[in-house]
Amino acid sequence: MNEGRTVFSQLMDWLPKPHFDKCVARYRGNYHVRSLRAYEHFLILGFAQLTYRESLRDIETCLRTLGSKLYHSGIRTSAARSTLADANETRDWRIFSDFAQILIAQASHLYAGDAFGAELKQAAYALDSTTIDLCLSLFPWAKFRRHKAAIKLHTLLALRGNFPTVVIMTTGKVHDVNILDQLGFDPGSFYIMDRGYLDFQRLHQIHRRSAFFVTRAKKNTRLQRRYSRPVDKATGLLFDQTVVLSGAHSCQDYPEPLRRIGFRDPKTGKRFVFLSNNFTEPAWTIAQLYRCRWQVELFFKWIKQHLRIKAFYGTSDNAVRIQVWVALAIYILVAIIKKRLHLSASLYTILQILSLSLFEKRPILQVLAQQSDPTESLDTHNQPCLPGFLTGR
Repeated sequence: MNEGRTVFSQLMDWLPKPHFDKCVARYRGNYHVRSLRAYEHFLILGFAQLTYRESLRDIETCLRTLGSKLYHSGIRTSAARSTLADANETRDWRIFSDFAQILIAQASHLYAGDAFGAELKQAAYALDSTTIDLCLSLFPWAKFRRHKAAIKLHTLLALRGNFPTVVIMTTGKVHDVNILDQLGFDPGSFYIMDRGYLDFQRLHQIHRRSAFFVTRAKKNTRLQRRYSRPVDKATGLLFDQTVVLSGAHSCQDYPEPLRRIGFRDPKTGKRFVFLSNNFTEPAWTIAQLYRCRWQVELFFKWIKQHLRIKAFYGTSDNAVRIQVWVALAIYILVAIIKKRLHLSASLYTILQILSLSLFEKRPILQVLAQQSDPTESLDTHNQPCLPGFLTGR
């Protein structure tokens, strides 16, 4: 890299700009635009994410302070907050969504061979949602309860690499299980969900697409045992059974046999009962897969702490979606750079370094390839899975 260029400029070089231009053309993102083109819009919001800006006024002040450094970083104009506000309101959020999906595809390829805490060759995904509370008077379109507004981020997380492959934003009223109707399921892959997604008609659709699911059974689920397989109870496994649903409606919704696995966590003594449509993997592997589902909870905790998705730069649905997708695109970009530059530091450490050195004129590898801090072990996001079984819903 050229030492005369800023770290921010070198960082943005990793973006596939021709693909971004195609996304802009698809939705006419620069139609009748004179002051703030779509790519500069993305760069400014990316700058705001990386430097933890809290408001449009905050962004405007910082951009003016940087002066000529902006031009050499790809940002040709120091946009006023009114210009940014207009762009957030009117520019199609699908530009940023489609571009983030391109970055996700790149990350999926890079992390395809990574281990994630379970002895499994196939791809595995964890599905869950997180709620972001909003003010009802400012976000009336996101009504959640009588006096409360909220949005939900329904996320399908790739366990190899800990990055989202699908993110669907809805209002807080949408129940998690409805998202199963909007997802595509890859044959042979595993999808790990908690009890909030226990809908046998929808689970049967996953089965019909030759994909596998792992979830937890509810206490009132009516099952009839067909036969049992031996298990090593020293590992915590209690039973491994083939069952069929015996409820009046559930047996029609899911007429195929299911696998029922019992496990007791030796550390907490808590008992878990898992349901799956996979009969080939060892029972212990199925239990490991559900334990690794907790990575999606850690991902939600991480992005809420380190990305700007709790305080929004605009109040419209379009502005919120743009900010969420830009935040996720920056997260994926950092994950791609971490892999391609073979960095040992965590994503948290990389983001902290970038926040302080974006406009230094040093090679980006020299900036990022530093000794990991001893406190980095506290960043639980990069742990493959937690030592004990942490409960879902």
